[in-house]
Amino acid sequence: MKLITSTLPMRPLKEIDIISKNEWICGTCNTRNKIEIEICGKCGKTFGASGMSVESRHNNIDLKIKNIDLKIKAELKRAVDLEKSLTELNELTGLEKVKEEVDTMVNLIKIKKLRESRGLQQAPMSLHLVFSGNPGTGKTTVARILGEIYCALGVLSKGHFIEVDQSGLIAGYVGQTALKTLDVINKAMGGILFIDEAYSLAKENRENEFGYEAIETLIKAMEDHRNDFIVIIAGYPELMLHFLKANPGLESRFNTTIHFEDYSFKELADIFIGFCKKNQYTISEEAEIYLINYFKYICENKQENFSNARKARNLFENAVKKQANRLALNKNIADRELLEITVDDLK
Repeated sequence: MKLITSTLPMRPLKEIDIISKNEWICGTCNTRNKIEIEICGKCGKTFGASGMSVESRHNNIDLKIKNIDLKIKAELKRAVDLEKSLTELNELTGLEKVKEEVDTMVNLIKIKKLRESRGLQQAPMSLHLVFSGNPGTGKTTVARILGEIYCALGVLSKGHFIEVDQSGLIAGYVGQTALKTLDVINKAMGGILFIDEAYSLAKENRENEFGYEAIETLIKAMEDHRNDFIVIIAGYPELMLHFLKANPGLESRFNTTIHFEDYSFKELADIFIGFCKKNQYTISEEAEIYLINYFKYICENKQENFSNARKARNLFENAVKKQANRLALNKNIADRELLEITVDDLK
């Protein structure tokens, strides 16, 4: 095709000036060209009919491809992180009802995001939670995993985990508690703030008047940062019910309670064996029988300070110490002896 060009009087132009559906003007040399032609007939600069130089078009396409690639990688990473966190949760001993509750929440979030992407009305949904249960039932562990799950689902920007109790929120002077509580909230922003023994903030005595200041500060932050801040409060079931009634705003914001049951004696034995495997120890057959009978006895005769999985952890740590004392007297220690926990180590 023969180039059809003409030179126009010089005037300020864009990189390329489309003057009609048939012609464009080169911004470098002010030359008129046919719209089908991508090379200026005078200066030889190459343009596209879209009004953007070929070089610029390629850069723009490369940028779009890069952005799409990054988006795909981010989505794949979130999917992998979600699968990893759910696997970690499901591998925990026991907690079947807790796992079902978490699974329901994950499904709710997925459907909520799907409805949002299709422009459908969103039902109100509070992700703040109450974890009720006795000590050592896995509340802290599940809360930490939940932060990772919420981050993978795009609910939280960071998914990190901040744990505090009453002492971490309350100061000793009027007006200082709000500042101290706000500092903790800011550290937890984008993740989960886990408040253990939260009921202690609402004790009915003058010494604890600062606890109500912390509660009010917390409620305001939950309202102001509802899209990137989640609070999980934990404690004994009966005391948590009392805590929720301490302020009218608490019950409406904590409308989901997940109860953590005590572990059975078989589950406690499995937790102990899990500690052994994780730390490269084995347990003799005789010791395993002793272990099951021991946990069965303490579960049937629970004392007020029964600590569930903490009891299993303490027993494991004491067994390791006893094994060390037992083996230290030997001059020649076989590898099998270094690995094995015996009945004597459990007693």
